Amino acid sequence: PAFGLFIFTIARDPLRIIILIAGAFFWLVSLLLSSLIWFIAVKASDPQDERLQKGLLIFGVMFSVLLQEAFRFLYYKLLRKAIEGLVALSEDGCSPISIQQMAYVAGVGFGLMSGAFSMINLLADALGPGTVGIHGDSQLYFLTSAFMTMVLIFLHTFWGILFFHGCEHRRWWEIAAVVIMHLTVSGLSFCNPLYVGSLVPSYLLMAAAAGWAYLLSGGSAQNLRRFLLCKC
Repeated sequence: PAFGLFIFTIARDPLRIIILIAGAFFWLVSLLLSSLIWFIAVKASDPQDERLQKGLLIFGVMFSVLLQEAFRFLYYKLLRKAIEGLVALSEDGCSPISIQQMAYVAGVGFGLMSGAFSMINLLADALGPGTVGIHGDSQLYFLTSAFMTMVLIFLHTFWGILFFHGCEHRRWWEIAAVVIMHLTVSGLSFCNPLYVGSLVPSYLLMAAAAGWAYLLSGGSAQNLRRFLLCKC
């Protein structure tokens, strides 16, 4: 369902596709830099020290989150400049795409690239060697990983809307809330293999972020109720 966001809301608009691809590129650059720093830290440390290696893993995850949000801010600044250029070139003095639409598309770009990398890692694990759950561990690894990938794609979409709104209106607490939610969801992955401890809070955060993004985008409780009841 998450990848349907691209098909139904972005695929027919060339400008949105460009913004999505650029957003995916920014996410890739942030991942490359964070992976490079983590790799250097691991190589420079003692591989026999398990506590140190676990600490470096936690550091790598948290640093990657902060770097992703830093690149989201850089992408916002770039898109803000792009809007000014589009307005200058247009005949009617209006931009063909609003900052709210850019926020949504940029969020989808971040989310789809994050989901694509998660899927690649899952497929690599599925090739073996070994069998999931052969030593009494949970056999729900692939299923829960798929659900976690989906929630991250949706969360990146909602975070994009919240983050851009915070930047646009200088509400820094909204930006801080996005960073905190991102850190929380990433930190919950350390609860695994207790999958309930990571999936349930992540989906609750997704529901909260979805409602918040909906309201910031101009939605209302009345319209949502009419939509759920299939009323025109």
